[in-house]
Amino acid sequence: MTLNATVRARVDEQLKYEVEEILKQIGLTTSQAITLFMNRIRYEKGIPFELKIPNATTIKAMEEANNNDGEMVSFDEFLKEEKTHVKTL
Repeated sequence: MTLNATVRARVDEQLKYEVEEILKQIGLTTSQAITLFMNRIRYEKGIPFELKIPNATTIKAMEEANNNDGEMVSFDEFLKEEKTHVKTL
């Protein structure tokens, strides 16, 4: 496949930096990641993840996360709580 087209996008500088650091750890360039994303869109015939309008509960949780409000639990506490909610067959 010949790479002969350019895609340009404006994004937040901090987002770009953080994503590039993650991609570097994976061993991908930003261009390679965008190409993977576009190939997946072509394969799925749409965005390769679910897009929804958030409900009031989700909006509240997102606001709490952005403001570092709400209940804080450790990962171990989260896993322990999840085990109590898991249904077995």
